[in-house]
Amino acid sequence: MDTIKLDIQGMTCATCSTRVEKVLRNTPGVDAASVNLATETATVAADTATLDALVQAVEGAGYGARAHVPGEPVVDDAFVRSGALVVGAGVLAAALMLPMFGVPLPKGVELALAIPAQLIAWWRFGPPAWGALKHGTANMDTLVVLGTTAAFGLSVVNYGTGPLYFESAATISAFVLFGKWLEHRARGRTTEAVRELLELRPETARVVRDAREIEVPAETVGRGQVVRVLPGERVPVDGTVREGHSSLDESLLTGESVPVERGPGSPVIGGSINGNGTLLVETTASGSDTALARIAALVEEALASKAPIQALVDRVASVFVPTVLAIATLTFGGWLIAGAGLQPALMTAVAVLVVACPCALGLATPAALVAGMGSAARAGIFIRDADALETLASLRTIAFDKTGTLTVGQPELRTPLDPDVLRLAVAVQKQSSHPLARAFQRAAPADVPAATEVREHPGQGVSGKVEGHLVRLGTAGFLTAEGLTLPAGDVPPELTPVWIAVDDGVRGVVGVGDALRDGVAEAIQRVRALGMEPALISGDRTTVAEAIGRQAGITHVVAEARPETKVAAIQALQGPVGMVGDGVNDAPALAAADVGIAMGSGSQAAIASAPVTLTRTDPRLVPAAVDIGRRTQAIIRENLFWAFAYNVVAIPLAVAGWLTPMVAAGAMAMSSVTVVANALRLRTWSPD
Repeated sequence: MDTIKLDIQGMTCATCSTRVEKVLRNTPGVDAASVNLATETATVAADTATLDALVQAVEGAGYGARAHVPGEPVVDDAFVRSGALVVGAGVLAAALMLPMFGVPLPKGVELALAIPAQLIAWWRFGPPAWGALKHGTANMDTLVVLGTTAAFGLSVVNYGTGPLYFESAATISAFVLFGKWLEHRARGRTTEAVRELLELRPETARVVRDAREIEVPAETVGRGQVVRVLPGERVPVDGTVREGHSSLDESLLTGESVPVERGPGSPVIGGSINGNGTLLVETTASGSDTALARIAALVEEALASKAPIQALVDRVASVFVPTVLAIATLTFGGWLIAGAGLQPALMTAVAVLVVACPCALGLATPAALVAGMGSAARAGIFIRDADALETLASLRTIAFDKTGTLTVGQPELRTPLDPDVLRLAVAVQKQSSHPLARAFQRAAPADVPAATEVREHPGQGVSGKVEGHLVRLGTAGFLTAEGLTLPAGDVPPELTPVWIAVDDGVRGVVGVGDALRDGVAEAIQRVRALGMEPALISGDRTTVAEAIGRQAGITHVVAEARPETKVAAIQALQGPVGMVGDGVNDAPALAAADVGIAMGSGSQAAIASAPVTLTRTDPRLVPAAVDIGRRTQAIIRENLFWAFAYNVVAIPLAVAGWLTPMVAAGAMAMSSVTVVANALRLRTWSPD
């Protein structure tokens, strides 16, 4: 099944997006479709449907469509000229309102001003209204066209004998256009996260071939090729440093403001800014395979998703405009029956049509989602979809893995050891890939001798010959089973003891442990401040896990947990539960949790299993992710309240005749702007 993404042009309200979504779902060969009004995009899961078929279906419904280009905003011809439209409509409306301020205008002048104003309304709102009508539906454009046409038509009928309402028709058009212009500008700001990411991609790269440098398009650089990155340039590919030292600014990718040092063997991320050194980088990924491209795709996927509450909004929107048309018709008839006359009845019905435009209702949820997810992305928190964002907001427990999540993930020798003994121990451990062996390797002195007859004893230790001595390292049980007597030795409970014997005598014990990451204690405090309970689920020994729990401030500790028992531990916690991890063994637990949070430095299996990814290994981003989830949900609730409350209050006022068409148009336009502006408050959020 293919996923096809479209840019949709001409949508103005929730009814439009619902209509486009319905048309796409009914297209043969389409399995599912979702339309986002805020980003003006459609995401289609297609079995056999082609891009051309989808574009034709959308155009048949009266809207424009094209293949989506990542990071490129939707271009709507009407909005390309919208600034001129707004100015033109505003000037005409202002001129027609002069009589209200004591400046009389001849009727001929009013007609001359009203005709272009009405033509603007028909040109801008007429085609989508007609497209909806052809398919038996109505949308915001329908209400605007009906309202302006009624006011303009009645004025033409009354031209020689009665009052004129040209100013009402013109101001309705001007206010709606101005509101849509402001709304469009604000909505464009909410999608800046993707554009900012994609603008980080350099277009070219200097590939080193046969001692020569060749400048080629960055996306054509293959795996294994070497590129040169000069000081101040952006790194064009993902790769590993082969030569050179420099500091790199990865802030726009990871949210980390402090430059990171990179040298031979260090990984680099495409899009980061090189410091004052020259680097030779061996390519591991380029183009759409880079971390930057994957992150941008993840953000776009998230922005296109819908929150569960949006389903209710869509159902309301699908019947809202027909209901408004019915109310306006009943209002018109009621005023006539009450003896008010044709003109007051018609103007009251026009006010009902205009004030009820459902723009704010359609933008309430997607505008907040886009702004919230964009702010999270800028902070290094990538949320895959709206479901995950909503679940984050409701978490009651957060479980943390230990190694690589709460701790650095690099065991070190944490207690002193005789240098001669260390030299022999490192020689035996030099050939091992065990994590504890790497701790000895990192502590290696300069003169490590060679070891022979090295044997691994799984789960127990390792042995070998060094300079004629039999050297054995491992657990207390291993050395005891070898017939050795252990002397007194004390290792702190958070460390793993490794006993070392040379020939027939035990020469000492060293404690191996992993240090807590910076910010762990602060992160746990923030978790509790948000009303959640932290837990630690680790495969490590009970004494080690409990000691790390005490250092971090976590009382609920599950130790010696295998991957399958981690799932059971997650299910036993009070839900909804979030799980934070980084390793392959964490993938089942990340998938089993209500929402999984993967450390970006972790394994691909962990990242693929989690709907939330942190691009830097800062545990404080975990409560920050929950915080932005809650703030976004709060903004959605506020927006929906104002959108519904506005219509609940405004429609009865219009029915009662207390709102003129001009006031109704201004109020309607500003309601949409208010909802979007409220959502944009999320752009100021930061994880600190």
